[in-house]
Amino acid sequence: MARRERRGSRAGARLMAASVKDVVGRARSLLERVDRYQQRHPVLAVPVAVVRKFGDDQAGNLAALLAYYGFFSLFPLLLVLVTVLDFALAGNPDLQARLLGSALAQFPVIGNQLGENIGSVQGSGLALVVGVLGTVWAGLGITQQAQNAMNAVWGVPRKRWPGLGPRLARGLGGLTVLGGGILASTAVSGLGTATGLPVISRVLPFLGSLLINMALFEFAFLVLTALPQPWRRLLPGTVLAAAGWSVLQVAGSYLVTRQLSNASDVYGTLAFVIVLLSWLYLGAQLFLYAAELNVVLAKRLWPRSVIPPPLTEGDKRVLTELAKAEERRPEEQVDVGFAAQEQPPRPPDGERSPR
Repeated sequence: MARRERRGSRAGARLMAASVKDVVGRARSLLERVDRYQQRHPVLAVPVAVVRKFGDDQAGNLAALLAYYGFFSLFPLLLVLVTVLDFALAGNPDLQARLLGSALAQFPVIGNQLGENIGSVQGSGLALVVGVLGTVWAGLGITQQAQNAMNAVWGVPRKRWPGLGPRLARGLGGLTVLGGGILASTAVSGLGTATGLPVISRVLPFLGSLLINMALFEFAFLVLTALPQPWRRLLPGTVLAAAGWSVLQVAGSYLVTRQLSNASDVYGTLAFVIVLLSWLYLGAQLFLYAAELNVVLAKRLWPRSVIPPPLTEGDKRVLTELAKAEERRPEEQVDVGFAAQEQPPRPPDGERSPR
């Protein structure tokens, strides 16, 4: 009797294993058909390649670093902005408030709280200059990390990354252009209210803000990458980043308000910090996804295989760049090769793979 029960249990286990294997085989066959389909259609292959490239570059970690450095650079940069406005527009407090409001408008809801906690650098003469320069230096952390992220995304070998001097020059140039963008945003807002027409007063600032964002993102993509790129090559990511940021600005009030309310119930006074970091991380991810789109289109890193092997040509190019990006010395050269792998022939769509 016991022997018969053991035989029955072994037979049941074999039957269950066969069922699981059959289910796995069917699932893999379905995934293979979906994979082949997306590889043949660029409208699907390009987004898949962007997502794969984002993961290959560990861009989620890069976005976290951008949010971290952005958080600690934000307050020094706002401090410099307030100080410069106090000095340059001492007789025009209304224009000061409008310019500062344009900068804080990039942070829905929490922008008001930022403004309430930002003052200006006090002092005169040499003390003021030293204070402003020191604050600018503290605010350059985000520009340095953004350059590292762009070089990693574009697969620039480390031996070709710029030194400290060029990095600082690029960072200062980026901050200067950002300040010009704030002035332009203020001018566009004023132009919208000057029309007096309800529809135009809403549409015109949005379109103007979209164009300004496009110019700022295009400049950022050009300046932050060590290897020069034609500006036309950067347009797809620029459009995606500008449109995405404009949408975030519109939807941000609802998202941030909801998150801030939920976080306040749990974390109390730390809720402001948590929500600000979350907002910066969301913006950093958008920025890096847009950069990845530029790279994928410029280097034609598609189609990519979702479930390799076999590897596509796009897979091989990405893996080669990832290896060569680790070259740290002019004398160092990394060569990459791929071993030949025999794969079973893939059946046409609608048929199951042989098992």
